[in-house]
Amino acid sequence: MTVPELDAVIIGSGFGGLCAAVRLKQAGIDNFVILEKDAQFGGTWQVNTYPGCAVDIPSHMYSFSFAPNPNWTRRLASQAELLDYTRAIVRDFGLAPHLRLGTAYEGAQFEEEGGYWRLRTSAGPLTAKCVVSALGAMNRAALPALPGMETFGGPSFHSSRWNHDVDLRGKRVAVIGNGASAIQFVPQIAPIVAQLDVYQRTAQWIVPRHDRAIGPRERSLLARLAPLRLLYRAFNYTIYEANAPLYLYLPRLFRLAHAVGLRHLHRQVADPLLRRQLTPDYTMGCKRVLVMSDYYPALTRANVSLVTSAVAEVRANSIVGADGVERAVDVLIYATGFHVGHALGSIEVRGRGGKRLFEHDQDCYKGCAVAGFPNYFTVTGPNSGLGHNSMIYMIESSVNYVVEAIKAIRAQGLHSVDVKADVQRDFVATVHKKLRGTVWSSGCKSWYLDGRGRNYAVWPGFTFTYRWATRRFDIENYDVVRA
Repeated sequence: MTVPELDAVIIGSGFGGLCAAVRLKQAGIDNFVILEKDAQFGGTWQVNTYPGCAVDIPSHMYSFSFAPNPNWTRRLASQAELLDYTRAIVRDFGLAPHLRLGTAYEGAQFEEEGGYWRLRTSAGPLTAKCVVSALGAMNRAALPALPGMETFGGPSFHSSRWNHDVDLRGKRVAVIGNGASAIQFVPQIAPIVAQLDVYQRTAQWIVPRHDRAIGPRERSLLARLAPLRLLYRAFNYTIYEANAPLYLYLPRLFRLAHAVGLRHLHRQVADPLLRRQLTPDYTMGCKRVLVMSDYYPALTRANVSLVTSAVAEVRANSIVGADGVERAVDVLIYATGFHVGHALGSIEVRGRGGKRLFEHDQDCYKGCAVAGFPNYFTVTGPNSGLGHNSMIYMIESSVNYVVEAIKAIRAQGLHSVDVKADVQRDFVATVHKKLRGTVWSSGCKSWYLDGRGRNYAVWPGFTFTYRWATRRFDIENYDVVRA
């Protein structure tokens, strides 16, 4: 019988993959590798380098509980600081020998006879007892299908793959999209371009960004006083978690929060027409609430235009709107988000009986396992996302469950564990029942929803209820095959 080379293969080196790696090592499991398709590790914060890129959750919450960082220089950390934090994790926990950089995950097949996975990678095949997919929901950039976009003659790129070789100074720039990345980089590039056209499909709810510098004295206190760090982290967690009832149980009360967004808009935009164009027509929270204090002022600049007409056609040096207006463009930037529904994309993973994961990965048990794919686990998979707090908390919960599963497989010498189909079906049904009546089901179209209008992204509860659900590996809910 073939013995797999590795106990586990982790796919992805973002926060999820690094957390899984640390926890495996702490559990005494050292025979694993981390596959990363890019030349550097760091996930989201390695890939997204657009101007102004930063987190919108307090830095002390957007970090691991087992690796507090007292040295954040801002309340809301920049991309560079977050990437440095991932480097510190790799260094401090000895993860470098496990990294396989520049190695793309190309597919996997479960071997029933031996109870392990055969993986295809760009560096050759691997065999592993378990697979931990930590690809993240936002790893594949989404480009719109615009007529003529392939004929555009100037530089064009997605915001998540910012082309720093393109000098935007004095250029006529078009930005397609007005989501989380656009509201961060638009204020950064607006002062240097000749003309900036921002194409908006839907107005967004935007609230003020309460950021500030964290001075040397405060950092010193946090470094020296561990109880103070814990208290500060707990304070931030509680403040954000207190918003959960609005999302989950009282979406109508979210309308009271509209006053915060509208006051922010009215304070910063005097022109009544521009105000109307920027006023959302859906309940706050139905889409991701954005946090930024200088986006609205950027749109009021003389060289910036908000275009609410759809794109009818892209030409070699211009964009034609559905309103018939042709606008000259030198550089085209897509801020159009990600394919979040299927993190694997075209990567084919086949489980028992040749079952394809792509066809089943939205029906997921606790965001961690899919029936028919033994020993294959996901970190923060479907319905384990959030709209109100730090995903790092959810990542740690998910990783705890996955690592406990791998420990059970090793300790008991198991062939495989595979979540029972009826258990998964009941869990998914319960999740979607709980999502009814939440703010995410209030009628807007968002990336939380699939093509059928089903919410596959968000956990329908408090973060601590997910922590409780993943506190142990419930092996009794799995079909267990002994070696």
